[in-house]
Amino acid sequence: MFYTDNKLQFPVRVDTPDPLFARALQQAIGGVEGEIRVAMQYFFQACGARGNPKFRDLLMNTAAEELGHIEMLATAVALNLEGAPLSLREEVAADPVGGAVLGGLNLKNLLSAGLSAMPVDSDGVPFDMSHIYASGNIAADMTANVAAESTGRTLAVRLFNMTSDPGMKEMLSYLIARDTMHQNQWLAALEELGGPKTVFPIPNSFPQEMENNEFSYAFLGFQQDGSDPVSGRWSEGPSPDGKGRFTAHVMTSMGPLPDLGKAKAGSGAQAEQI
Repeated sequence: MFYTDNKLQFPVRVDTPDPLFARALQQAIGGVEGEIRVAMQYFFQACGARGNPKFRDLLMNTAAEELGHIEMLATAVALNLEGAPLSLREEVAADPVGGAVLGGLNLKNLLSAGLSAMPVDSDGVPFDMSHIYASGNIAADMTANVAAESTGRTLAVRLFNMTSDPGMKEMLSYLIARDTMHQNQWLAALEELGGPKTVFPIPNSFPQEMENNEFSYAFLGFQQDGSDPVSGRWSEGPSPDGKGRFTAHVMTSMGPLPDLGKAKAGSGAQAEQI
């Protein structure tokens, strides 16, 4: 069950409406780095969380927060669209060049939403939920969440640097701060689960003696000239999970040339394949 008090989580103020920036803000709503993505990701992770219930609570509370961020951004989009032209003719009359592109306005915001926000990215492409990661493995989900918040914070920083509007900078400064918290809370959750030496490799429930241990900690090079793989922390020394040591090897083919045999009769293959 969800509740609302009908108030914004943080003040949203636009001093100078900017339809082009409204379009940019749509990426933070419906882009793959946006708030719909993280809200739905945390929500479905929470719905499928098994084990200690505190992780479900952590996820569901953050999902609810992200819904509030969508509301803030949608409000910001609508406020930035104030003063945008209601017709091509209106804009063309003022500026034929600007009229051709409506000053960067996403036409969906005008034609489909009446100068309001939509669940789309900056190009007007609807968010299709294909970037929602909810694996049922709490450590895998927390790891995915760090990446989600990292790309989201990167986007928010780019938007912050894109605008000179004081109100928009204030709102984005808040969202950037929350991304900082969320990155750290997911890392803290991984610590709560035991840290790298307990959590990894994910899933830690699979016995490692059943995997091909020769390749468990081997960094493989695939340079065509057979030169050594590039060296780094990933190619020597103890692995972060404490269960092995990194090595580096030039990879060579270990399997035969694939041979699928003849095609089956009636499969639609050419006669020469059968």
